[in-house]
Amino acid sequence: MAVCRERPNWAFCFALNVRLQKFLAEAGVASRRASEKIILEGRVAVNGRVVSELGAKVDPGADKVSVDGVPARIKRKFYVALNKPPGYVCSRQDDLKRHTIGSLLPKEWNNLYSVGRLDLDSEGLIFMTNDGEFSLHLTHPRYGIRKKYLATVTGRVESDMLRRITNGVTHEGELLKAERARALSTNNSHSLIELELAEGKNREVRRLFESQGLEVNRLVRTQIGKIKLGQLPSGKWRTLTEPEIKSLLSV
Repeated sequence: MAVCRERPNWAFCFALNVRLQKFLAEAGVASRRASEKIILEGRVAVNGRVVSELGAKVDPGADKVSVDGVPARIKRKFYVALNKPPGYVCSRQDDLKRHTIGSLLPKEWNNLYSVGRLDLDSEGLIFMTNDGEFSLHLTHPRYGIRKKYLATVTGRVESDMLRRITNGVTHEGELLKAERARALSTNNSHSLIELELAEGKNREVRRLFESQGLEVNRLVRTQIGKIKLGQLPSGKWRTLTEPEIKSLLSV
């Protein structure tokens, strides 16, 4: 509220700063909705003055915000693309002492978490970030971010199977569906299938083929939105560029 210091009532401040609850969310205090509750509880102070109503805005570069007396600051946002190897869990820590994808990143990035998940045996492109809104945008079904996979399947995948997969199948009481599916190669021993999914339910690709009596031997996620895995080596990461981030959020 730096621009409002000369006006005791912040409600009349129309400066283009950020809403207090958004500031708290970006500082990692709580989600935006939970931050609203914290504000209403009178636990937030701006420049030493308690703010207990919604609507206040602050200047992140000038105002001093605290929650329960503890300073809150917006953290720098990180956006990382990682090529997850098989045998790694999508977590920073694992009670079973398995390899974690968090161990593949620099230790100082211990506040990054995965955007969605790939199961233990799957590999390929996954994002890691400390931006909750970015993560929500990429994982919530209402945004329908498309993801591409390459599945190596035991046995021959017939065209009518692909048709059923794209029409939608019910598996364990849940409707599963690929937006697109095409065979890149197929013979009696195995088939290589490219699929495009919009939702990415739990183990959805594997379950789609299970519903057809087939098993996926290898599953690689090759693309999220317009971002491709490319030549990123297994176990390695790179930061996303600003245009890439904007392209993902524009969907």
